[in-house]
Amino acid sequence: MKVGVIGAGPAGITAAYQLAKAGAQVEVFEASPHVGGMARTIELWGQRVDLGPHRFLSNDARVNRLWLEVVGRDYRMVERLTRIYYRGRYFDYPLRPVNALRNLGPLEAARCVASYARHRRPSVPADASFEDWVVARFGRRLFEIFFKTYSEKLWGIPCTELDADFAAQRIRSLSLLEAIRNALGAGRAHRTLAERFAYPDGGTGTVYERMAEAIRGRGGRVHLQRPVKRAVVEEGRARGLELPDGQRLPFDAVVSTMPLTTLVGDLPGVPPEVRQAAASLTFRNTILVYLHVDAESLFPDNWLYVHSGDLRMGRITNFRNWSPSLYGGARTTILVVEYWCFDADPIWSEAADRLIALASDEVGRTGLLRGTKVLDGHVVRLPRCYPVYRRGYRAHLDVVAQHLRTVRGLLAVGRYGAFKYNNQDHSILMGMLAAENVLGIADHDLWSVNTDYDTYQESASITETGLDPRAPA
Repeated sequence: MKVGVIGAGPAGITAAYQLAKAGAQVEVFEASPHVGGMARTIELWGQRVDLGPHRFLSNDARVNRLWLEVVGRDYRMVERLTRIYYRGRYFDYPLRPVNALRNLGPLEAARCVASYARHRRPSVPADASFEDWVVARFGRRLFEIFFKTYSEKLWGIPCTELDADFAAQRIRSLSLLEAIRNALGAGRAHRTLAERFAYPDGGTGTVYERMAEAIRGRGGRVHLQRPVKRAVVEEGRARGLELPDGQRLPFDAVVSTMPLTTLVGDLPGVPPEVRQAAASLTFRNTILVYLHVDAESLFPDNWLYVHSGDLRMGRITNFRNWSPSLYGGARTTILVVEYWCFDADPIWSEAADRLIALASDEVGRTGLLRGTKVLDGHVVRLPRCYPVYRRGYRAHLDVVAQHLRTVRGLLAVGRYGAFKYNNQDHSILMGMLAAENVLGIADHDLWSVNTDYDTYQESASITETGLDPRAPA
């Protein structure tokens, strides 16, 4: 069996890895010079850094076993510390009552509790917005402090236009009451609140670099800087791939992780209503500004969420606090500052030196630099990396998914490919299931693998000694 895989991100490279192990002839086509997609690791100033904070966590034993199969013992457990920066103060995340009370002050804390009591609702309508969902779980005052500004930075649309799916998938079992119970040790740990996670030596991209090596070792091919124009579909079946120069390569099946909108836009014979539905789906871009700072110790967090409305940045990651394997003997720190935008936003085409100056200024205004010098900067632009869950998006996505189900041998997976806000574990699982479908040993509905699937409950099921025997099978 010959299988073509579009994209070498977590979903695509995992599918190729599993197929190669099963004896299929696999070719992976990646447009960039790297494997790993958004989870790749790059080298800067003699150190290794990821494209933002990319922890790996899963309670799915299948995913964990595969991850350990690839990583072996070359990982460490990282103690997570993340906080929220809001109006010059740092709030612990997850919530710790003493810290929150001290930062908000007793009067504001009382107002938040009163707002929660006033707005709390057991459920929201099926067509609710993100704002409706969060206000019902946390109250309006906490929504405005800890959700509104950050979410609108990330998505670029008002929270009233953001679908409640985003909240339901990422924080579905969390409410103010549950957060307080967790803080007091009386509740079940929520996925977003896990305090430890496994991290591979040399960066998260190591996982996918090793998968690529294993594919090559089994006779497969991983082509870098080799974009694909479109999947070739004839008589309702995927027949291969077409490259930008017009060359056609035959394959028995195609696994695609290219943006879903691009995939559908270039397929032949797509009905107008399906094209229109695909065109209604939009992605958000990320700009990563790396700052090389002349200091070994700046602040203890792995990353910080920036909720202050007077700062454009949304998140800051401190790679000095992840693993010594990233910085080795370096005496400096690399930070990455994240900005989110659409193609038409002026910041997307802003010159690199101006972006570095902006990030340096904004981080400096928080006091995190402690007067130290920014030695250098580097900019990475990531197009179409966040699928925007605009209200009504699911109806459009369902139309597209229903059409693609009719195309035999074409499987769309991953964050880009399936238009799902995946973490690494979701994309790895989708790649595994896609491989099983291609091999004919299963018939999974890949569109049903969502970010709220039942095992998406974060816990340290990988420990220092391997897979926790209590992990679900």
